[in-house]
Amino acid sequence: MSTETRAQRLDALLAASPVIPVITVPELAHAVPLARALVAGGITTLEITLRTPVARDAAKAIMAEVPEAVVGLGTVLNPSDLETAHALGARFALSPGATPELLRAAAASDMVFMPGIATPSDLMQVLAAGFTVAKFFPAVPAGGMAALKALGGPFPQARFCPTGGIGEADAKAWLALPNVAAVGGSWLAPEAEIRAGNFAAITERARRTLAALQ
Repeated sequence: MSTETRAQRLDALLAASPVIPVITVPELAHAVPLARALVAGGITTLEITLRTPVARDAAKAIMAEVPEAVVGLGTVLNPSDLETAHALGARFALSPGATPELLRAAAASDMVFMPGIATPSDLMQVLAAGFTVAKFFPAVPAGGMAALKALGGPFPQARFCPTGGIGEADAKAWLALPNVAAVGGSWLAPEAEIRAGNFAAITERARRTLAALQ
């Protein structure tokens, strides 16, 4: 698949969902109810992080039982993780950073991929590999909105999905930046609520977040 086609598919995903929940699934039984709760709240693009032993099975279960959800795998750290995302049928993959090895594998794959950056040097490597949309992580510790505004000067072709330290109260301000395509965050599905099975609260927060962006 060409770089242009991959970019178009990613653009379509981000246009459909400007807010992407970063989800860490503690137990497999939580996966489907959580996805249904977010979809009921209007958020359909989901990042399932590869941070727990059940993450792969959780993503598989959501794709099988919640067809409205657009499932991607996050915390992709190496080519093996990228291949896992492809084999599972994930619609996209994201990484908190970008090694040369991972960038080469992603460039050779037809997987829609968003590499992570935190510095101008990171971004230069990502752009050289053919990726113009990057996850800015950890967004707040790495300089926040001021950093993304500064990156817009020398890198006008780059767009970002900032993640890390963003919450419900400031998501709209981040999205107002001209080089921000979407925002990601774990505030939409707190682990305590997932473990407690408080999925109604997650649905309500998703609805409230989207309403605030109007």
